[in-house]
Amino acid sequence: MTETTQSIKQPRATTGGWYEFATRHRASIVAAVILIFPLVMPFTALAVNILIYGLYALGFNLVFGYLGLLSFGHAALFGTGAYLCGIAIVHFGWPWYAAIAAGIAGGLLMALLIGVLAIRTRGIYFAMVTMALSQCVYYLFYQAVDLTGGENGLRGINVRTIDLFGLRIDFINPMIRYYVIAAFVIAAFFVMSRILASPFGAVIEAVRENEMRARASGYDVTLTRLLTFVLSGGFCGLAGALQALHLSIVPIEILHYETSGLVVMIALLGGMGTFFGPMVGAAVFLVLENIVSVWTVHWQLIVGAIFIACVLFFPAGIWGTLIARGKR
Repeated sequence: MTETTQSIKQPRATTGGWYEFATRHRASIVAAVILIFPLVMPFTALAVNILIYGLYALGFNLVFGYLGLLSFGHAALFGTGAYLCGIAIVHFGWPWYAAIAAGIAGGLLMALLIGVLAIRTRGIYFAMVTMALSQCVYYLFYQAVDLTGGENGLRGINVRTIDLFGLRIDFINPMIRYYVIAAFVIAAFFVMSRILASPFGAVIEAVRENEMRARASGYDVTLTRLLTFVLSGGFCGLAGALQALHLSIVPIEILHYETSGLVVMIALLGGMGTFFGPMVGAAVFLVLENIVSVWTVHWQLIVGAIFIACVLFFPAGIWGTLIARGKR
């Protein structure tokens, strides 16, 4: 009887051990995967897109997965970061690092403005308010033709070399471009890991699980939601700035509500409320788009059907479901 009990308990202890190790070193594991990622991708540009949209989804997941609020307005945060980074380079001649800082600041500021107006609403009302405010931002940038280029988008974001501690790095080289962008993405994952492991991260999840109990415990629920939304804006603003540098243009479509819907799909596909889920979702969606679009112009129909199948068979997302099964 004792031997049977021990044989049953042993796998659970092992599983708990690997899961605890992976959780403690999650950012380092992500960094290792990102460093070898371009070696398994068909071409480097796809790997860069996955990094950028994975970072975008990481910021969105902070609000959607960890706080429990569905936003349809994150395109405003992503697009503002891209536009401010591009404007800083094209119109003001700022160096690349200052332009990236401008993109992050733009995402933070836009999240603050939207958050102040929307954060007191709940459920579908929050989603609708954020979408409406995001569309206001879309038309604001659309009308500012002198700064943004209007419907033609912002062009001329030419960063050919990066000066770093006296070294001139060729940013045109696809592999070098990947690892420059990967450095920012890895840093963002480490920051996110630190946020989630902090007492504030515990408060975020407490608000998601039981708002009334969190409020009764003395936490300011409204302020927690606002700060989380603003932090999310910083990650999305960084993703937008990296997208501007990668494409050398900022299309007006980056602010459209379809960009907000895309990140919802990516988060659901990878697994909301999981650390690595956003990157998995971005990789699966973009690889499917790339492969299927070669076969047919109706790739959205096929990818949509695959997405529905994934939702049915992986209810917690691909990565979330794999983690849940691995813990058994």
